[in-house]
Amino acid sequence: MIFLLIKHLRDSFWLTNHGLDFLRVFTFVTFQATVAVLLSFVISIAAGPSVIAWLRSLKIGDSGSFDQADMNQMMSGKKGTPTMGGILIIGAVGATTLLLADLSNFYVQMALVCLLWLGAVGMADDWLKLTAGRRTGDRQGLTSLEKLLFQLGLGVVLCAFTWEHGRHVPEAVSFYLPFFKNTHPALNWPMFVLIGTIVLTGSSNAVNLTDGLDGLAAGCMALVSFAFLVLSLIVGIGELAQYLNFPHIEPSGQMAVLAGAMMGACLGFLWFNCNPAAIFMGDTGSLALGGLIGYVSIVIRQELMLFLVGGIFVVEAFSVILQVTFFKFTRKRTGTGRRIFLMAPLHHHFQKKGWTENQVVVRFWLIGAMLAAMALATVKLR
Repeated sequence: MIFLLIKHLRDSFWLTNHGLDFLRVFTFVTFQATVAVLLSFVISIAAGPSVIAWLRSLKIGDSGSFDQADMNQMMSGKKGTPTMGGILIIGAVGATTLLLADLSNFYVQMALVCLLWLGAVGMADDWLKLTAGRRTGDRQGLTSLEKLLFQLGLGVVLCAFTWEHGRHVPEAVSFYLPFFKNTHPALNWPMFVLIGTIVLTGSSNAVNLTDGLDGLAAGCMALVSFAFLVLSLIVGIGELAQYLNFPHIEPSGQMAVLAGAMMGACLGFLWFNCNPAAIFMGDTGSLALGGLIGYVSIVIRQELMLFLVGGIFVVEAFSVILQVTFFKFTRKRTGTGRRIFLMAPLHHHFQKKGWTENQVVVRFWLIGAMLAAMALATVKLR
């Protein structure tokens, strides 16, 4: 809203006539993104206590139950901690975007749809888990298939509209490979939608699986968001894109505002989510954050970079896939299922190896920071 207001006042010379030309900074994406980090952080910090109190009043507390008795004992102290804290993150990201971003930008509009859609799916899942006793059968929350259908449906719709919007701009519908500056094959509609849907769905689920320890997902997502803030600025600013041999898609620069809002919201949420956590983001936050960063990577044509920057999320997701696949395979072959890890996702494996929760979280943060640094270092290695 501020962007459109300032742009209107600038174009009508109202700012110049009233000596307020300095307000034009709100139309520069670098300033918008920087302020987005600060504003989203402040909103999260300011609203956090009220949101926590409200969730407590609704008795929305985590059950703290696991499939293994020793993990139940290890995590017993978390029982009753308010979940669905993703409401705070979504609120901060949404409010910041509405205030600072260019709301006439197609990609911003689709990003908000992504945020709200996946936030609603996560909220439904969290709520059903908390009220499982009211449902028939022993199913907890949405089934994996139900969540997957909602994610895939969103991915197909968003990617189809995104391809249609950008199909007249070759850079907006090409596939870019890190390190190869002259290799960017154009994608047709089916391939663009297929790749985009896989990225959006995969990133949403990967962040969801990572959200298992105090501060782990929020801290890692803040690092990934910072890296994509920088990448979005590069893609959106012609001089930088040309210098670094990146695709130049000017409207995509607004994704820096979304990335900045995510970074600030995650840092503000981390204020309350650090060990011992006063609130959990739940599926409400993790599904929305993962899907949104996936959509940002699609818009700026850096899907493969997400695999490097978000390496922690990728490894966490693959640890679950490997564990489940190996268990089913060995059970079919030998009659007894065997496991690769002591427990999946991977962060619980290290807990069972003797690492404290804080050790796991901080070490994963450090790895995430190194991966983000490596990704940003590759922008000149084209």
